[in-house]
Amino acid sequence: MVRLVQDALVANGIEDKVLAVGQFNPRGHTGGMFAGGLAGGEAGGLIGGTAEGIGVGAGSLAGMRAADDMSGLPAKMLVGVSATAVYGFAASTRRARPTSLTFQVARSTLKATVHQRVNVRVLELVDTVSGSRIELEGSRLPVTHSKDVIEELRD
Repeated sequence: MVRLVQDALVANGIEDKVLAVGQFNPRGHTGGMFAGGLAGGEAGGLIGGTAEGIGVGAGSLAGMRAADDMSGLPAKMLVGVSATAVYGFAASTRRARPTSLTFQVARSTLKATVHQRVNVRVLELVDTVSGSRIELEGSRLPVTHSKDVIEELRD
């Protein structure tokens, strides 16, 4: 992932060295999935039979999409941290080449806050000058390396 984001920086004409990269979703992605699944399961349960299971699946997907759309961010991102900036790139998987630079925030005016949730870590990136906020959630699964990004931002 580090190589993918480093190559994406070069492709965007940015001279910087990435220290850590992790896979993130917009905040609310996982919660939207659960809420949508509950609503879909309830609706399907009224019909009965396999409709409840279908409702859970369809509702989960719809809930995730709705939460992602409301955030204004891509559903899946690779977030890279350098000594001077944090970069967010749209990327369909952690192995895929990033498709576009979504955000670039200077670390000099950045406050990073982490909130631990049951199955995700919520990372808030707040520009202390403008108050602009980017809210992300990273899975607790080690393969996403979201913890690496969080630890780099805490240093």
